[in-house]
Amino acid sequence: MTEEPEAPTEPAPDQAETPEQPERAEFELVDTPRQVENTGDDERDESVTHPSKLIRIASMVRNMLDEVRRAPLDDAGRRLLRTIHERSINELESVLSEDLKAELAEVVLPFTAETPSESELRIAQAQLVGWLEGLFHGIQATIFSQQMTMQQQLEEMRHRKALEQGEGGRPGQYL
Repeated sequence: MTEEPEAPTEPAPDQAETPEQPERAEFELVDTPRQVENTGDDERDESVTHPSKLIRIASMVRNMLDEVRRAPLDDAGRRLLRTIHERSINELESVLSEDLKAELAEVVLPFTAETPSESELRIAQAQLVGWLEGLFHGIQATIFSQQMTMQQQLEEMRHRKALEQGEGGRPGQYL
């Protein structure tokens, strides 16, 4: 996976200030785990260390939900699905930042019985699928926002370069 250059967090001194935007949690996709520095501000670190693993787990969870909806399950099947559901959550936690782990723990409640009912399994799976879809939408929105910011910065650089060439006293290209 290629890494995209990070956009500068502070404007250069010669750039015009833009009105402050409301704080948004930013998602970051990284290939390897990294240490997070505490900068002292309230910005959340929401990162995914292994995006492909996250996608595989999400696909499996969605397929499990479809299976639970389609066929009635006996006790052994419900126990097995409970085990798979819990393992899926543990695997998800292994690729999420601490902030996302905490959010997931708040959303997903543990099963209360050794053998959950079909409706409990459906609700738990649907809840997990919904959370994962929200996570993916957040990642997509962040990527789109970063692309727009980079595009604006590129346009500003082109505009500055055009102004510098025009102010340099050179009348243009000679033939």
